Amino acid sequence: MKNSINQPYQIVDFSSRYATQISQLYHTAVQGITHPRYPQQKLNAWSSAPRSAKFWQLQYKRNKAWLALDNHQVIGFISLETHFKHQGYIDCLYVHPDYQKQGIASALFQHLQHWALQQQYPFISVDASYLSKPLFEKKGFTLQQTSYQQKCGQTFTGFYMKKWLID
Repeated sequence: MKNSINQPYQIVDFSSRYATQISQLYHTAVQGITHPRYPQQKLNAWSSAPRSAKFWQLQYKRNKAWLALDNHQVIGFISLETHFKHQGYIDCLYVHPDYQKQGIASALFQHLQHWALQQQYPFISVDASYLSKPLFEKKGFTLQQTSYQQKCGQTFTGFYMKKWLID
């Protein structure tokens, strides 16, 4: 698969050997946010340091995740809850700041959606941030309700959105 500026990248299933790279990408992407709704104290509450590789390995033992790789370097990832009551819930979508605005998030989402359709999920859902909400709206998600999460004394506003896959 190629992105919009013709740099080669491929989308692959999660492999635990990439857990450290995912951890670093997540932290870098969060700390790289420059938006008035996300002052530094919120970014620090969101991700004060990279999580352990073990965290991501355990996370993706029970969820389905895909990685965008450029020469074996993780440049983006997306994951989907596949168990219990949150089945079909997108819990992460991050792209490295150096690779944003190149269609990688859209390509990752399309890959996830194709997989979810094959699994006959009736819908997929997400708690979108202010930053990701426009992307999910473009992909056909509709707002269900505003949500709020507390983390390290900071309140994060989210937008619980849903996209029906099966009529």
